[in-house]
Amino acid sequence: MAINRTTSGALRIVTAIATHRIVHFIALLGLCAAYLQGGGQKLLDFNGAVGEAQHFGLAPAVPIAIATIVTELGASVLILSGYYRWVGALWLAGFTLVATFVANRFWELPMPDRFMVENAFFEHLGLIGGFLLVAWHDLKRGKQPHPCCRLTA
Repeated sequence: MAINRTTSGALRIVTAIATHRIVHFIALLGLCAAYLQGGGQKLLDFNGAVGEAQHFGLAPAVPIAIATIVTELGASVLILSGYYRWVGALWLAGFTLVATFVANRFWELPMPDRFMVENAFFEHLGLIGGFLLVAWHDLKRGKQPHPCCRLTA
C-alpha cells in the first residue's frame, strides 16, 4: 500500500510540473527556436539570406528571402503568442516540409556526405510532426489561445 501511495504522489508531482504553463511555453519556444534564430539571422544579414536562396537555386531570390524571414519570425510569433497558434504551426509545418525537400536531398548524395543530410531530413520530419501536434491540440480546443498565452487579460 505504501508503494502505491508513493507512486501516486510522485505521479501527481510529475504531472503538476510537466503540465505547468511555463513548461508548455518552453516546449513551444524550443520548437520555434531554430526558426527564431534563422529568421533573426537572415534579417540581420539579408544579403546572406539572398545568397542562401540562390545557393538552393530558388528564384527570384530576394522575394523568397523576404518570405522566408516573414515565415520564420511571423509563424513563430503566432505560435508563441497563442494568437492563431494553429495557423502558425501549420505554416511552419508546410514551410519545413518544402524546405526539407529543397535543402536535404540526401538521396542525391554519396556516402559519407549522405549520412548527415539524411539525419537532418528525418529530424525535420520530426519538427513537422511537432508542429502538426501543436495545430491539432489548438484546433481540438476550439482555436482559443492557451490561457498562459492570451494577448489580453
